[in-house]
Amino acid sequence: MVEAAEADLILHEDGRWRCRWPGVDPLYVAYHDTEWGVPEYDNRALFEKLILDGFQAGLSWIAILRKRDNFRRAFDGFDPEVIARYDEAKLAALMQDPGIVRNRAKILGTVQGARAWLAIMERGGFSNFLWGFVDGRTRQNSFSRMAEVPAETAESRAMSKALKQAGFNFCGPTIVYAFMQAVGMVNDHLVGCYRHAECAALARDTR
Repeated sequence: MVEAAEADLILHEDGRWRCRWPGVDPLYVAYHDTEWGVPEYDNRALFEKLILDGFQAGLSWIAILRKRDNFRRAFDGFDPEVIARYDEAKLAALMQDPGIVRNRAKILGTVQGARAWLAIMERGGFSNFLWGFVDGRTRQNSFSRMAEVPAETAESRAMSKALKQAGFNFCGPTIVYAFMQAVGMVNDHLVGCYRHAECAALARDTR
């Protein structure tokens, strides 16, 4: 199996096979090993990841990952209650911050998303809202090649539509599926990657 998927896996110096996409960049490998695919249920953490995935649009995730601490500083720890009250002075300051992606539409979308998050929290919680699209449990996939991994699914299309209706921006079906992979709503580590089994063991049914 590993031989068949060799082009999509990397054997690292520690003797572990990993998905090829993080390469050997230490920051990216650490993200792959400790965050990507781990089920996330925290309301605020899910908001942060969704917003950062929106900022990724047109860029690479590693570019955002390298700026993540700057984003957290600039956006008050991604506290939606604070972000929802941003005024023009704060928006202007963000547009002058070289540590983040200075895209006014995405910054405005973050404020709008924070307000949408607050409304969803009043209706039962952001985590429950999002996890409801996968019936409260991780979808365990068994892909051996990257070519098998979809760019979007029926669930990501439904979630994208609902998020847009709620007031979020930069949340198309492809962005949403990348988000679902990252927060463990689907387990898309390749089966030859050592993290596939570990993330499967972390999954739980939240229904």
